[in-house]
Amino acid sequence: MDTSRQTANPIQPPRISKSLESVEAAREPDGLYQKRALVARVADAEIDTEAREVRMNEVYLSDTLVIPEECEYGDYRIQIQRIEFASKIDRAAPEKGRVLRGVTADILGTREP
Repeated sequence: MDTSRQTANPIQPPRISKSLESVEAAREPDGLYQKRALVARVADAEIDTEAREVRMNEVYLSDTLVIPEECEYGDYRIQIQRIEFASKIDRAAPEKGRVLRGVTADILGTREP
């Protein structure tokens, strides 16, 4: 019985060449983020600072969006409160993934840089 052990090469973490500032600058203008990760895209959003709401006609590619958790959109931290329509697959556009329509979110504050 061979009892010799092979030593595996230690796994090196990937080098991150981009600074945090450049990652923040690379945010998508139509992106919805949670924990700094892009989790959905937004179409036709209206920001109403008086009512402290963001109204979004459509949120798509939202399979990884955790709805009850806080999100970031643009310069704001938001919390989704109402969804008029949700569909796992839009048959007219299956490439959009999970689609939410008529989404209203409360503005909680501004996001930290």
